[in-house]
Order: sequence, then C-alpha cells, then structure tokens
Amino acid sequence: MVEVLKEEQRRTTIKLLWGTACLFAHPRYVHGAATSCNADVFAYAAAQVKKALEVTHELGGEGYVFWGGREGYSTLLNTDMKRELDHLAKFLHMAVDYKKKIGFKGQFYIEPKPKEPTKHQYDSDAAACLNFLREYDLLDDFKLNIETNHATLAGHTMQHELEVAIAANALGSIDANTGDLLLGWDTDQFPTDVYLTTQCMLSILKMGGFTTGGVNFDAKVRRESFEPIDLFYAHIAGMDTFARGLKIAAAIRKDGRLADFVRERYSSWDSGIGAKIEKGQTNFEELQAYMLKKGEASPNTSGRQEMLEALINEFIS
Repeated sequence: MVEVLKEEQRRTTIKLLWGTACLFAHPRYVHGAATSCNADVFAYAAAQVKKALEVTHELGGEGYVFWGGREGYSTLLNTDMKRELDHLAKFLHMAVDYKKKIGFKGQFYIEPKPKEPTKHQYDSDAAACLNFLREYDLLDDFKLNIETNHATLAGHTMQHELEVAIAANALGSIDANTGDLLLGWDTDQFPTDVYLTTQCMLSILKMGGFTTGGVNFDAKVRRESFEPIDLFYAHIAGMDTFARGLKIAAAIRKDGRLADFVRERYSSWDSGIGAKIEKGQTNFEELQAYMLKKGEASPNTSGRQEMLEALINEFIS
C-alpha cells in the first residue's frame, strides 16, 4: 500500500498533511489503547503506532496525530486513573523517542475529544490536554489538532478551543469539520457556517497563521446524500466556506475597529498600577493602599457585545 500511495503522490503531487493510527475501532481497544488495563493491548497499540509513524515518514508526512478515541473510562469504580494517565504518558514518550530514532521531523499533535464512545476521555478539551502535556513533560513535543464538533461536545466553541491552544503556543492544526448542535455525538459534517469559519480565521490570523499543520476535512456527507457528486458538493462548499471566512477575517483585521476596541478595553493595564501588576512590581500591601486612597473601582466601560456582533455582520452580509 505504501508503494501505491507513493506512486499516487508522484502522479498527483499531493502531499501528506499528517498520518495517524486507529486505536479505537477494533474490539481489542474496548478498554482503551495506551490506557488499557491489559499490557498486551498497550504493546499492540505501540506496534501499530510504530508502523504508522514509519509509513507517515516514508510518505513525507508533515505531522502525526494521536486520536485518543477510547483513552478514558466509563466508570471510576473499575478505573485506576493515575496509573492509566502514567501509561499514556509513557506511550507518548516512547513515540517521541522513536520519532527521533527514525529521523521523522514532522510535528506531533493530540486531538482533544470529550466523550463518545467513552463517558470521559482524558484528552477531553484543549485545557485538559495542555495540563496533561505539562504535567508529563511533553509540551515541547506536542501541539493540538482542534476539531469543531469535539469543541462543542465539550461545551465550548471552536474559537474558545483555538484561543486556549494559541495562548499556550500549542495550536498546530485543525480538523475543519463541524457538527449538529442538537445532536450529542460527533457527526463530522462539512463546514458551511461562514460565522464559524470567520471566527476560526480571526484566531488563526491573530497568531500569525499556521507554522505547522493546516485545515483538514475529517468529515462525511450525510446519510441521505448518497450520490458520488455529493462528495464534490461537500468538499467544495467546505473549502469555499473557509476561504470566505479567511477573506472576511482579513478584512475585519484591516478595518481595525475590533482590535482597537479590545485594546482600549484593556488600556488600564498599559500604564500606572496595571502596568506594575503585569511587570510583577507590586504586592497586596501596595494594592490595598492604592485602593484605600482611590476609594472605588469602576468597571470603566461597557463590553459592547451587541455592537461588536453587529460589526462582524457588516463584513459577512
């Protein structure tokens, strides 16, 4: 299969964004892969990832994604959580070691997902992933691959998850599919919501754009869309929606009013007591004395949420 794929790459000039391994569909992974209660399952998963890394490397992949589809639990009554998290960290450290051994230079990603099929997954959202990576000294070797439907299943917006990852300098790539907010599972739909893609691109442009990864469709057409042409409609609509979101986000940034409002909202931190707090040049005693003299703290200005939402509408309409 690798030779066939290499030949298709030569024929089409299509590159590989990233590789991955399915460590959740087979019955052997019913209790997880790296977090399984059975050491043999851990070993099998390691062998599978070893092969997937080799193939990704040979095909010139620009990254590798770890999907923790069953790395979690259904009940804590039968779960040693600390031991499972330790095992997951050992698994990822082994992957980092093997990546270096074979000379693979691609970026490693973890894709947050809160649930389905397990009730709680250890990589439930961006913040949980970052905490895990920091705790186990893996943050230098991993970035996050964020997906919209996983964000909403975790009770967040896609923009929230992007901003959490960006704040930690850990946003590496995105799965560009979305989901149905009325359904409580991962529907993997192609994106057609221009508001959503505009918000995504506002965050991505703010961080300076991707330096690794990209925009990937891990998506499917709906069950009722069963003709081959529906795949073309879906991919084209998804690409056009993200392209339009990018153009709108660029126009909003060029206009400057949104950025100016945010900058002004935090202006009290640019000088005086705010600047001293940010620079670590004050303490509780000084702050108490400051407020006793000042007397009261004003909320300063309205959040103007409705005005800002209307501003975004100017560019989307």
